[in-house]
Amino acid sequence: MRIFVTGATGFIGSAIVRELLDAGHQVVGLARSDASAAALAANGADVQRGLLEDLDVLRRTALASDGVIHTAYDHRFTDMAAAAQTDRRAVEALGSALEGSGRPLVIASGVLGLVPGRVATERDAGDLTSPAGARRATEQMVLSLASRGVRSSAVRLAPTVHGRGDHGFVARLVTIARDKGVSGYVGDGSSRWPAVHRLDAAHLFRLALESAPAGTPLHGVAEEGVPVRAIAEAIGRHLHVPVVAISPDEAPSHFGFLGALLGIDSPVSSELTRELLGWNTNQPGLIEDLEQGHYFVEQAGGVATRQTS
Repeated sequence: MRIFVTGATGFIGSAIVRELLDAGHQVVGLARSDASAAALAANGADVQRGLLEDLDVLRRTALASDGVIHTAYDHRFTDMAAAAQTDRRAVEALGSALEGSGRPLVIASGVLGLVPGRVATERDAGDLTSPAGARRATEQMVLSLASRGVRSSAVRLAPTVHGRGDHGFVARLVTIARDKGVSGYVGDGSSRWPAVHRLDAAHLFRLALESAPAGTPLHGVAEEGVPVRAIAEAIGRHLHVPVVAISPDEAPSHFGFLGALLGIDSPVSSELTRELLGWNTNQPGLIEDLEQGHYFVEQAGGVATRQTS
């Protein structure tokens, strides 16, 4: 199949492109810059220049494709409403192009805070009034496209998608620990964060594209919940800094925007996803990935250096 991928040069999207190409699919990736276009071409994909705001480009490219995977998202924490609105319009454009065709549309969504305090499953829809409510509303809209002839599905990713090249939450925690001289966790550190390796996530996106039933929410979660304290301890070991508890009141000043998230207990199951698609995960877990050391390599003048003291 010829697959249109947005976010094709991102941390997750680039792994999806490689997964699709290795499985024999053709890929056309959306590129917003010359550097992105060059990376896609080097990876063996075709290039479509454009932005998420270029709705005509999105519709036209989706119409000429056998399916779409949408992973692009502008993570503007300073203006989440605007980012969500841009995403909504892009998804509506993609969906309108595929309407009535039976072709797949797979979008990336998230599980963080889905139902805090208990194990969330694929049957949970989440709270539309929460900070993530706008994105959840877009997810529900996409799933509803099943009634309009689109084989739609949503891969709800773990908040920690890890692996080499990660610049997300875990990499931010490493930077904070290095800068402050302590590796912290919130409260007693028992809050749990789901996690998935980027290569396992990419495999799930391909399975969803190829065979997920219309209107299906899926959970891209390999580990149901890794205790935040265990993450802090692994970081502390590698940076050789103390591991300390940070009170919930002090968390925002210590961790920045992550302070409001680290104390949320958000275990998530992917049992239904595994049963439905036969998804098996075989990449390292989060703590094992941290123990490999690549999160602790700094770039100094273009030369990789590892902190040892």
